[in-house]
Amino acid sequence: MADNVYDAIVIGSGISGGWAAKELTEKGLKTIMLERGMNIEHVKDYESPNKNPWDFPHRGGRTQKMIEDYPVLKRDYPLNETNLNWWVNEKESPYVEVKRFDWYRGYHVGGRSLMWGRQSYRWSDLDFEGNVKDGVAIDWPIRYKDIAPWYSYAEKFAGISGNKDGLDVLPDGDFMPPMDMNVVEKDVSARIKQLYGGKRHFIIGRTANITVPHNGRVNCQYQNKCWLGCNFGAYFSTQSATLPAAVKTGNLTVRPWSIVTKIIYDKDTKKAKGVEILDAQNNQTYEYFAKVIFVNASALNSAWVLMNSATDVWEGGLGSSSGELGHNVMDHHLGVGASGRVEGFEDKYYFGRRANGLYVPRFQNVGDDKRDYLRGFGYQGGASRQGWSRNIAEMNIGSELKDQLSEPGSWSMGLGGFGEILPYHENKITLDKEKKDKWGLPVLAFDVEIKENEVKMRKDMAEEAKAMLEAAGVKDVFTYDREYGFGQGIHEMGTARMGKDPKTSVLNANNQVWDALNVFVTDGACMTSAACVNPSLTYMALTARASDFAVNELKKGNL
Repeated sequence: MADNVYDAIVIGSGISGGWAAKELTEKGLKTIMLERGMNIEHVKDYESPNKNPWDFPHRGGRTQKMIEDYPVLKRDYPLNETNLNWWVNEKESPYVEVKRFDWYRGYHVGGRSLMWGRQSYRWSDLDFEGNVKDGVAIDWPIRYKDIAPWYSYAEKFAGISGNKDGLDVLPDGDFMPPMDMNVVEKDVSARIKQLYGGKRHFIIGRTANITVPHNGRVNCQYQNKCWLGCNFGAYFSTQSATLPAAVKTGNLTVRPWSIVTKIIYDKDTKKAKGVEILDAQNNQTYEYFAKVIFVNASALNSAWVLMNSATDVWEGGLGSSSGELGHNVMDHHLGVGASGRVEGFEDKYYFGRRANGLYVPRFQNVGDDKRDYLRGFGYQGGASRQGWSRNIAEMNIGSELKDQLSEPGSWSMGLGGFGEILPYHENKITLDKEKKDKWGLPVLAFDVEIKENEVKMRKDMAEEAKAMLEAAGVKDVFTYDREYGFGQGIHEMGTARMGKDPKTSVLNANNQVWDALNVFVTDGACMTSAACVNPSLTYMALTARASDFAVNELKKGNL
């Protein structure tokens, strides 16, 4: 086999790319995984998890220079010195905001699997059937029963801890033992269940942090520094889980610093035959060839690759024949909720830093519940006690302050909403060929916004959070609605959606590009709607499912 010829090519190395590499190599395919950024080796290249705040020059914060250099990242929490090198250099890789879009990217082996929030939930048929029942966009080509076995497969390998709660709106999975709620959370959870007649639930989050040893990985140590890399491999990432499995097969080649500029399309066979890359270090162009290609560069960059491919056949790029490529951009809108003070537990405390919180599953527009907007939201949150770093305005300095800070502060509890954004065709990204990045490549232009449906939902997100907390006895409850920038949820979805008809979708029910059936897209780009739960577990399951299909089709000679 020539150095540039493989059975499979995987573009991207994040959550879905890592899964594609694992599945394809374990099924015997010689596979090359192309990553546009640097390599990061598990444990060896994790610089910060063992550091204390005082080990950083600015205590882990941000500087004026950082604020100047990262005008997008500064809009939210990711901008700090603890893992700055894991976020994209915005001067080298700019983009155009026709309307505001907060694009938080990680260009390196592992991608955002190293920095993700790890909340992992199954969709239900309420989610897969939402579009067709509401008359929105197009229908999903699959249902829960089609993906349920693959959810189980993904959960068992990734390691998802959680409790079996028996909720139709949030199907149970194959879980490791759940993390514990603290005493206040247990109290509030019981009150909510009773007050709302079992129609609302406060449950422990279902998270990709293992709670028992698993596949050579050590269980979570409750450090809550997951975004810095975990030396124990306790949370799921490409580095801790899928990459070692793929490497073990002997079938994987990883090539970092490889910017895929286009998929090479064969007009005669109507299939893709390979990819062209630009080496990010030496600016040389190379080609790699394979029978099957998995596009997993993240929802926005996967669309970029498709848009920049086969433009001599389709003006809008490979997969654009339906007119939907780059459209229907979705995220989860957030930054709205409520918080308050909890009394009566001053003699209670907890130990460790649990890398997880509570989850309140969607209860809006479910069963007899009807709202003046479509779909709904869930809450993430929890209860905690203030520690030594709290601000005590009434006190000055000296021994009295030190004595006060040696005792835990008061309890508080908060809920923050994650709401579904509908797949609006007019929410789109396009190639801006006037503006170029460091490598002379066209950049993406974003023209997206939330609309009336989401604005109505946000009011409800704040009001319902306040009402539930007050009903559960939380005091001095206040609501908040911070400015939401589209993309801030870091759950980009929908630019190359799945569907039943090539006239209205980019991908079929098996995640194949209608225009080139040996090209698969299984990251956030494939999503036909967004639901209101974190989407990464669904990417894992869809990728495993599509990989199995692809290998079977290869064996049959259909690809």
